[in-house]
Amino acid sequence: MNYANHNKEMHNPLESSEPIIFMKSDSSLLKDGKPFFIPDFSSDVQYETEIVVKINKLGKNIAERFACRYYDEITVGIDFTARDIQSRLRRQGLPWEISKAFDNSAVTGAFIPLRQAGDIGKVPFCLHINGKKVQQGNTAGMLFPVDKIIAYASRFFTLKMGDLIYTGTPAGVGPVKINDHLEGYIGETKLLDFYVK
Repeated sequence: MNYANHNKEMHNPLESSEPIIFMKSDSSLLKDGKPFFIPDFSSDVQYETEIVVKINKLGKNIAERFACRYYDEITVGIDFTARDIQSRLRRQGLPWEISKAFDNSAVTGAFIPLRQAGDIGKVPFCLHINGKKVQQGNTAGMLFPVDKIIAYASRFFTLKMGDLIYTGTPAGVGPVKINDHLEGYIGETKLLDFYVK
């Protein structure tokens, strides 16, 4: 819920004054180009392409003006969502974890130094599926920029070295199917490349 155009496509009337945070476990991670296997408990697994920052030191109650000192690498990742399950849980007012934090639901690409990507407030990124661009965004469109997200999250959770923060998805989310080939880019640099099985 960190891009207005995504909120619009999801018919989400929520306008929060604070970032919306949820957690994924370490078993959610999928990296090194390994395939993503569609789980048998969902009939509508959807991709959400996001910029991911890697925390590089321990931090708690980080002031927003100092948040930039707590990361120096970024990549593009996929937050897979079991949309059918999420919709049911939302209607019932229940937590989302089983729809968002299931095994291998957090795909990460190869990390690059932030200096290579440029200004964190103006990072372009996109996703191709089977050679077709299906989603694109720019961190300039975030409702809550990276440093504000870090400052906010660190009020509640001690951030540790190696923690990953997914920063939200723009419009264009959609379902995946077996044999889809996903490729994620920051600018012209491909950092994410894997298949759905």
